[in-house]
Amino acid sequence: MSSTTVVNVGGSGTKVKAKDCIADCVSGSMNIGVGKTSFACCNTDRCNFQDAPDPSIVPNGKMCYSCDDKSCSNILRCSGSEDRCFKASGTLGGQSTVVKGCVSKSICDAETSVRDIQEASCCSGNLCNGVQSVSQSFLFLCCSLLSFILLH
Repeated sequence: MSSTTVVNVGGSGTKVKAKDCIADCVSGSMNIGVGKTSFACCNTDRCNFQDAPDPSIVPNGKMCYSCDDKSCSNILRCSGSEDRCFKASGTLGGQSTVVKGCVSKSICDAETSVRDIQEASCCSGNLCNGVQSVSQSFLFLCCSLLSFILLH
């Protein structure tokens, strides 16, 4: 598996690339507003020498809700292969958190579970992942994304 994540916080962007061996890998991308990740999978020895492509920024017409430190009513424009909206809730550092955004169907269809995620769901209509107010910090959202990526 190879992944490329672009995180934008406070107007500055950071790119993180990761490579690993994992049992259940799914190619596609995920976008939670403050961060966007693309995954590339392969199944031969040392096949992940190439980086996953930078996440696409070309809008595809799909719209989903995303969360920030104030609410989960932000409208996010999906791009590339992100054809589903998702909502995940769980516990991080003993505090309840909600993450929403855009995701590729292949990632929704994966049967991999992630530690500390109690509930995750995908849907296919525009803005189908609902509006809900939350009270977690921006840092929690970024940590949730990175935990999902690294533990996936």
